[in-house]
Order: sequence, then C-alpha cells, then structure tokens
Amino acid sequence: MAWLAAAWALVLALAASPAFAFTAGQAAAMASGSVGERVEAISEAVADPDAALAAFLQAMLEGRVRMLDGRAIIAAGDGSAVDAVDGSPVTGMEAARAIVNNNRMRREIADAIASLQLFSTEDTTRLEAARRIADNPDPTKLVLIERAAAAERVAGIRALLEQARAAILVASPEREERLAAARTLGESREPAMKALLERRLAGEQAETDAEIRKALATSLASVARRVAIGEYAGIVFSGISLGSILLLAALGLAITYGLMGVINLAHGELIMIGAYATWLTQQFFRNHLPAWFDTYLLAAVPVSFLAAAAVGAILERLVIRHLYGRALETLLATWGISLILMQAVRSTFGAQNVAVENPSWLSGGLVVLPNLVLPWNRIAIIVFAFVVVAAIALLLARSRLGLFVRAATQNRMMARCVGVPTRRVDTLAFALGAGVAGLAGCALSQVGNVGPDLGQGYIVDSFMVVVLGGVGQIAGAVYAGLGLGILNKIFEGMAGAVIAKIALLVMIILFIQKRPQGIFALKGRSAEA
Repeated sequence: MAWLAAAWALVLALAASPAFAFTAGQAAAMASGSVGERVEAISEAVADPDAALAAFLQAMLEGRVRMLDGRAIIAAGDGSAVDAVDGSPVTGMEAARAIVNNNRMRREIADAIASLQLFSTEDTTRLEAARRIADNPDPTKLVLIERAAAAERVAGIRALLEQARAAILVASPEREERLAAARTLGESREPAMKALLERRLAGEQAETDAEIRKALATSLASVARRVAIGEYAGIVFSGISLGSILLLAALGLAITYGLMGVINLAHGELIMIGAYATWLTQQFFRNHLPAWFDTYLLAAVPVSFLAAAAVGAILERLVIRHLYGRALETLLATWGISLILMQAVRSTFGAQNVAVENPSWLSGGLVVLPNLVLPWNRIAIIVFAFVVVAAIALLLARSRLGLFVRAATQNRMMARCVGVPTRRVDTLAFALGAGVAGLAGCALSQVGNVGPDLGQGYIVDSFMVVVLGGVGQIAGAVYAGLGLGILNKIFEGMAGAVIAKIALLVMIILFIQKRPQGIFALKGRSAEA
C-alpha cells in the first residue's frame, strides 16, 4: 500500500496548484448517484481540470474506484487503497462499495480523458484527443476546447480544435456564431463534419436562415470533395495492395508456366507451404527466442522460400519432368498433387486456420488523411513484391541460371547441343518458381489467417495475371497484377465482390480474343514452335 500512496502523492505534486482543484465532493459526485448526475459532475470537473482528475478518471474507467463512507477511494490489486483526492492510505476496504459503469458512463469517461489529453506535452497524444473530440463534439466541453485551441502551437491540432468548436457553435442560438461556424466547417477533412453539415441542412435540426444555409451548402461541398479524395485514394491503395499480392502469387507461376510451359495446379499449395513455413518460424521464435520475436519475419522470408523450393524441386524430379509436352497429363497430375498436399497439411497441422501475428513494427498504419490510413503490413507487402520482382528480373537477365533458362525456353535442342544441362535447369527453374510462391505465402500470412485452403483462392487469379500479362513476361505480370487489383477494387465498390469477379473475367476474355499474346508478346524465336 505504501507504493500506491507514494505514487498518488507524486501525481498530486505535479498538479498545477498547491491547493487541490479536484475536491472530495467532485470525486464522490462522479462516482455515485444517477448516470445523469455523474455525467454532469464529470463535465463540471473537466471544465477546470488538474492532474489528480486525469488519474481519477483513468482509475474509474479501469473499475478501480470504490465508495467508502461517502468518499471515493482508489483500490490497488493487492487489496490496499488510497483516498481519491489527497492520496492518503485507506483502511476498512471490506466495507467499500464497487462502482458500476454502464456503456454510457464508460463512453463519457473516455471522452473526458480525451479532453484532458488536449493539454498533454506529447503532440501525438494531443492530436488523437483532438480527433476524438472533433468526431464527437460535446457542447459541455466548449470552454475546454477554446482554452486548448488558444494554447495550441501545432497548426494541424489547432485546426481540428477550431473545427470542433465550430461544430458546437453551428447550433448556437446566436445567428452570427452559426454563420461563422458554418464557414469554418468548410475547411474540415473529417467525415464526421460532412455528416454534421448534412444534418444541419436536412435533419430535424435543419437551419432555416437562408444565408447560413448557403454557407452550410458551400462548406458541405468543400468537405465532400476532401472526403472523396481520401476515399478514392483508399480505393487506389487497396487496389495496389491487392495487385501486389496477386503479383507475388503469379510471379512463380510466370516462371513455371510462362517460361517452362507447365500448367501447375499445385501452385496454390506451394503458396500455402510458404505461409505455414512462416507460421512455424513464428512459433519457433515465440517458444525459443521470445526476446527476438519481432525479427521472426526476417527469418521467415528465406525459410518460406527454401521450404516451397524444396517441395517444388521434389515434384519436378519425381513427377513433372516425365510429363513435359503433355499438357493434359500435367494438369491432372498437378491437380492430384494439390489434393495430396492439402490433405498432408490437414493431417499435420489440423483443418483449422492458424494465426500469424504481425511484428510490432508492422502493426498500425500511416495516417495520411482522417479517412485514409495505410496499414504498415500492406505497405510492406507492396515494397516486398517489387523487391522480389526486381530480384527475379535481375536473376533471369544477368545470372548464368537465367541465361540457361532463357536458352532452354527459346530452343531446347540447340541449348542442349551447346552444353546447357537442360534437365538440371528445369529442376532449378521449377524450384525457383515454387520458392517465389513460398514468398507469396509468407506475405499473405501477414494479412490473414493461414489454412490448408489458402492457395485455392489465388490459383485462378494467378493464371489470369500470367495470361493477361503475356506468357513468359515478368513485366507483363507486373502490369496485369496491379491493373487487375485496382480494377477489382473499383468494381467491388460499384457492384460488389461477386459481380466484380465476373466483370474482370469477361474483360480478360474479350482482351485475349483481341490480343491472344497478352499485354506483352514473347520476343525471340523457338525452333520447336
């Protein structure tokens, strides 16, 4: 109990005034009585806050406040307690009565804490508090908002506070205040302000003054444009994100199908193997290297590549190399292999999905606009996809293996005559394509759960990307993947996910009818064509 009393004394020592502005009567009023009385007491206390009030509200939100003999006390986990105002130790906890907070009270307490955070020394804390208040402007906090706005030195935070103040004054009985507030709201980017302006124009509290209505309509149009920019940018980002995932999933197929001519229906299961390899790496770090858990993804990248590449090399050696040039048999064989791999994973890890946790550095997102947050894991996948594409393009264009693959693709017999080990090249190329599929699984594990059926959702889309981009063309896969991702998100917003898939399929069919070689035609000549 001594440590709790000391900590509370330190909080009180940091208060702005030697005399406690936060009184025992205020604490008791906020902790007992009807919900309406408690809300009113919180509003009155927040209008003239001090450090002890913030700590008391936080304790009340956490359910640690009790009532004892008409005064509020704060309980600790060890059974001790201190007075809510002066921090003195309290005995007789067995007679204390717990405080019950319903949903409304918890919401009011959280809003009050956000209001007090407007005076934090941390810019990010004040920004979050200003956003919360701007989303739900409360007339009882007008004085507090004005005081915070007057003291604020960061322009963006001050603008949010001014908009929150305008959102309150737009319903003021004073005409000039309503007119000024209506004009100020036009500078907002907040979706909540758009809804507020719409209510003031057409809701139950609709404005009747013609000049103010004109100002409200002008502000609404301005806010709607800004909100629409965020929405459109979000659609484009979602499309690029989906396109990068499709690109990763299709890149390995662009090698095995585009360069080698193998219709591999087990490609989705190679993606799944990469995802499970990532999950196993996560479990290893969690159980054996917990201090290094945030770095597990860096280790999972090569592990997922090698795991899928090893499976791909085995499949090529045992099955696929005996079926080159026999498309139907290859298709049926790889379909059977996909079923075997899915069942093997179900038998080993269970049929239920497993969760892969994002490292802390991939949690959260980048706030670009109030209605546009770019998740760090999606940004990382986009960057990762382009790094993989660049690495594969460099490997195929500049390395000895790439030279051999291109030679065997264009003229296998001539390549064999000049000493190219075509069978070994086939194995390495297929393993490379499978390894890239494993990298796709590693990336996919960061945006959803991992299960035996993970790859089934991407095999058809991967083939569409390869065929649309041009068989054997890495650049075509990039254009097709990003293009299909963006178009898919646009169509989803217009007609739903199912109609979007149908529309994309129809577009691809029509495009292939006009240009069978895809976006980029394969250059060069083949003696076997």
